[in-house]
Amino acid sequence: MGMRRILVLNAKGGCGKTTIATNLAAAFAARGEDVALADADRQKSSLGWLKRRPDKSRRIMPLNWTKAGSIGAGTDDLDTIVIDGPGGLNTDHAKTLIAEASDIVVPVLPSVFDWNATLKFLDRISEIKRVRKGKADIHVIANRVNRSSGQLAELEQMFAAKGYPVLGRIADRVVYARHACDGTSIFDTSDARSAEARGQWIPLLQAVDA
Repeated sequence: MGMRRILVLNAKGGCGKTTIATNLAAAFAARGEDVALADADRQKSSLGWLKRRPDKSRRIMPLNWTKAGSIGAGTDDLDTIVIDGPGGLNTDHAKTLIAEASDIVVPVLPSVFDWNATLKFLDRISEIKRVRKGKADIHVIANRVNRSSGQLAELEQMFAAKGYPVLGRIADRVVYARHACDGTSIFDTSDARSAEARGQWIPLLQAVDA
């Protein structure tokens, strides 16, 4: 299998894009793969996380892809690149990233306010040539799910009906915020809460491995 290029993207802010990107990168690094985390968002949250990452943690190469001209730089001999995408699809920058992706992960919150915007976004990226020709797979993830997410079943039904089945559910847990502060992830430690949370990532990890 060639190098994976996993793009985490959604036009809707606040969907937990960086949490997904950083934990995915750490998951592959925990396997012993050569991994880079490319930050294509102007806020550079993923790069900030990498700066906080302890020296003893599995290495993840930082890539600053916030400018379109930097895309692709520094990617020799890598197994996986996880890309924290920009907040939107209205730029050539975002479209160039999609054109390079093997997988596109789209986090969506279990809230009716996010559904329509995300569905429109999914329709737009589905029309991009690489996706339309089946060269890049879309994986929708319900993110920040909690016990009060009463609309989750409705969300999953609606997205499946539109041709975008929800692949998995990631719970809204304090452990993610704690790890983010330390530059670590649920894949870096063996504590019980992190180990429990890791199980929810199996469908996504299996999908990008396929």
